[in-house]
Amino acid sequence: MSTPDHNEKFHEELDLLEQRLLAIVDTAEGMVERAVRSVVTGDIDLAKGVIENDNAIDREYFQIHQDWTTLMARYQPLGPDLRRMAVLLHLNITFERMGDQCVNIAKITQFNEGLPSSDRICELIQEMGDLVRPMIRTAIEAFVRKDLDEARLLPAMDQPVDRINANMYREAVEVADNKNTLEWATKMLMVARALERIGDQAVDFAEQTAYLITGERSSFDEAGLVKSPNDDTG
Repeated sequence: MSTPDHNEKFHEELDLLEQRLLAIVDTAEGMVERAVRSVVTGDIDLAKGVIENDNAIDREYFQIHQDWTTLMARYQPLGPDLRRMAVLLHLNITFERMGDQCVNIAKITQFNEGLPSSDRICELIQEMGDLVRPMIRTAIEAFVRKDLDEARLLPAMDQPVDRINANMYREAVEVADNKNTLEWATKMLMVARALERIGDQAVDFAEQTAYLITGERSSFDEAGLVKSPNDDTG
């Protein structure tokens, strides 16, 4: 029986590392749904579950980082393989932070326990969650299929998330006549900010996919076009 050569063994281990990373972002997507549901319904038990879920993500994050380092030292990849390694390391950090944002939301559920809420703000937070989750799913699918056109959809998908976040303070002002509701609403501004950050992380995921495909470091503008960091044309 023949044994895998050096290069084949490296790619087997790299594929496994990538699968483990995608499992993290898959978990994070589910955490977003549960975190948002916990904060709009005030479900403390659900919030605790989100926080516990993040402990598993943190453990896998550290293990992946360690395994990544071992893989790099053992095989010393070059060219496209090195680029793929760089992307996976970046994504490992991004996905761990995505989980942290979900924890931030879950903790606000706990902090807001017993405070009166606003139906309007809850509806907007739920809408943000419903917008962000498909962004994560689209970013995953673009990465798996190595589909640059699909990756470029992310900035446009992020725009309504940004708009809701930017206008959320106005909703807090609307409930300012009740100090307890205002206290609740002020914390919900942090929920909106956390969801806005998760949307940004999904866009970053898509930009990493573009880099993996093209080999060029760039960022997307609002239309999903690729813009070089060195482009000073505005």
